[in-house]
Amino acid sequence: MAASSSGIVAGLTAAALATVGYLAHQAAETLPAGLGRAAQTGAAPAAGTSKAPQVKRDPTALPPESGKGARVVYSLRGDRVWLVAGDEAVSRTFEVEPSAVDPAPGSYSVTSRSNAVTGSDGVPVEHVVRFASVNGVVIGFSAAVNESAAPAPAPDPKVRTGGIRESRADGDAMWTFATIGRKVVVVR
Repeated sequence: MAASSSGIVAGLTAAALATVGYLAHQAAETLPAGLGRAAQTGAAPAAGTSKAPQVKRDPTALPPESGKGARVVYSLRGDRVWLVAGDEAVSRTFEVEPSAVDPAPGSYSVTSRSNAVTGSDGVPVEHVVRFASVNGVVIGFSAAVNESAAPAPAPDPKVRTGGIRESRADGDAMWTFATIGRKVVVVR
């Protein structure tokens, strides 16, 4: 009788494991998107990996994969610019007001510069450094001559402008650094 009862127990155990496996599979299939993905893809956390939330990346840190050598790096998502020397040292970083028209991510070169002009939005600007064109809209960095402490009015969404605005001090630094031919790398 012992042999037959052990066979019954083994059969019941196998049936129970099969049922649990089936139910686990069904539960995994009905999870909302984004939950349980590590288990479904077979990936497991590495030994010693903390489950604590990731520390947010420093917004002033130079973006990875932003090129090499002396260059201007412009982050579309971060609305930030980095002036990077040939030795990869960041000489300056600052926030900018984005233009109404964004250049595509990629590598460009400074094509022209103007000491003082009137922007396409009618605002007098200085130290204009141009590097791209999108559907006839020229994209470049500039500083408003009459910079004030008050926030600038929101751009008219019907006017397609390419002026990426910086402070006058940052505009001075850009003007000195970004000469004709200087590489400009645009990242997301």
